[in-house]
Amino acid sequence: MKSLLHFLLTIFAVLALTVAAQPQSHTFTAEGIDFKLDGQPFQIIAGEMHYQRIPREYWQNRLQTAHAMGINAVSVYCFWNDHEPEPGKFDFKTGNRDLATFVKMAQAEGLWVILRPGPYACAEWEFGGYPWWLLKEKDMVVRSKDQRFLDAAGKYLTELGRQVKDLQITSGGPIIMVQVENEYGSYGNDKEYLSLTRDMFVKAGFEVPLFTADGPVQCKDGYIPGILPAINGETNPEALIDTVNKYNNGSGPYFIPEYYPGWLDHWGEPKSKVKTDDVVKDIKILLEAGVSFNFYMLHGGTNFGFMNGANYNHEYPIQPDITSYDYDAPISEAGWPTDKYFALKKLIFPYLPEGTVIPEVPERLPVISVPQFRLSESYNLTSSLPKPVKSATILSMEDVNQGYGYILYRTKIAKPVKALLKISELRDFGIIMINGNTVGILDRRLGQDSLEIEVKKPNSTLDILVENMGRINYGRKLTDNRKGITSKVMLGKTELTNWEIFSLPMNKVPVFPKAENKKLTGPVCRRGTFTLSATGDTFLDMSLWGKGIVFVNGYNLGRYWRIGPQQTLYCPAPFLKKGLNEIVVVELLKPDINLIRGLKEPVLDVLKQN
Repeated sequence: MKSLLHFLLTIFAVLALTVAAQPQSHTFTAEGIDFKLDGQPFQIIAGEMHYQRIPREYWQNRLQTAHAMGINAVSVYCFWNDHEPEPGKFDFKTGNRDLATFVKMAQAEGLWVILRPGPYACAEWEFGGYPWWLLKEKDMVVRSKDQRFLDAAGKYLTELGRQVKDLQITSGGPIIMVQVENEYGSYGNDKEYLSLTRDMFVKAGFEVPLFTADGPVQCKDGYIPGILPAINGETNPEALIDTVNKYNNGSGPYFIPEYYPGWLDHWGEPKSKVKTDDVVKDIKILLEAGVSFNFYMLHGGTNFGFMNGANYNHEYPIQPDITSYDYDAPISEAGWPTDKYFALKKLIFPYLPEGTVIPEVPERLPVISVPQFRLSESYNLTSSLPKPVKSATILSMEDVNQGYGYILYRTKIAKPVKALLKISELRDFGIIMINGNTVGILDRRLGQDSLEIEVKKPNSTLDILVENMGRINYGRKLTDNRKGITSKVMLGKTELTNWEIFSLPMNKVPVFPKAENKKLTGPVCRRGTFTLSATGDTFLDMSLWGKGIVFVNGYNLGRYWRIGPQQTLYCPAPFLKKGLNEIVVVELLKPDINLIRGLKEPVLDVLKQN
């Protein structure tokens, strides 16, 4: 009997340890007028941040800063193009793509997670998150029932599901809700397409409550029967309740996936600002009404590399977004709590459940200035080119298997001529050169597609360097997003042919050839070094430069452009190192400039003339 009792006690002890080692069990449901966490009404107070816009080394800092404002959940888009840069080659592990780790870090911080996998995201991100390679097939229609698109989207969602399905609240994880598609009612009304997309999510293993997100008017076309309709941009609780009830069988819960405490910015336009008092007033109303909401954005981060998106309207054929995604959000691009942050923190705390514990606001991470230094090495961009693709007619970037960066078109002009050079469908910024000398620029943003040129010598070389300024991420133009030159080039009444086409994707730091002593003209690459005794975040002052991109120790910090409003580039400390640091600049417009410094404060609101 004693042996049996000892055996049973041992078994009970092992079981107790096993249970204790398991993640704490919770439930989350959307029923009636409430979200319920562990069976009790739960008001979601969430904040949006995107792991792919934040250096991995700063994830914990940003999550803690967000939590310290009083939020209880973090909402995150997943950008398909960053996770599948080539067809079938998925990356959910390297750098700031490690979604599962980000979700686990949010849980460790005490935050729930709302996942927004797309496959269309918008988010002022390149192509709304779609991979550029979907455009290689000219007749493929994204965001539709085109089977080729559905197959590609299904594979992405299946792989994403493998990464996070065990991180749902049903398995002890922090993911409580998942969004299907995004603002589809602003794009179309194909309910069959929406249903097919929902089915992909179910097949991928998502079993927490699903929801859609649309504006109040657009919800009619964007909601899916049987899935919670959530309403973006609404600030009137009564209107929110009426809209949701209309499309959800007369019931809630009531959720605003995007409340805007700030707004996005375009090159050449004033920086957007939203008054703190207006935000506090709106949020107080929502808190008192007990409806759930998400700050979009709570912390925006940065469009590193070429990942900014673009908009368009009737006035501007394209409106490229700037590199900074500061968004005038409560937490700045560099992770600093703003006055808006502290006003919201003060407002939110009294509404939190009794006994809620939030962390202290982290101290600002170290910031450094970098004394002005010179970039002493340089070469003409057009003097060191890869092997070209030869084509009788113009080819787009996608035609030559290129997604981002620059592309150079070269042909010969046999005889001297003075005529109008017209580029049909220039996408998006072109530099026109004759025999290596810049003779003009064309900016799609301003509707420019032609200029008068004079060729004085026979057999002259015409170069057209085109920059992809970011694919449109919102609206009907999603289906017309190929880059480079996508139609033809006319000189007078003659179509130019017999092109050499050079891909310059800038996915790696340019390799410098032997130093050149001749005077530089046209687009150039410059390289220099600077030495640090200690690292910290800094902001590279590009206000003297023209237009281009900057690499620091191999990291592409993104685009700069003197027209503003952004005049500095955020360079986070993890991109720097003690001792010698290398910087490479690709400069398109001002070949003689070679001085840079690092500031302790960003400059994001200065406009200049073109």
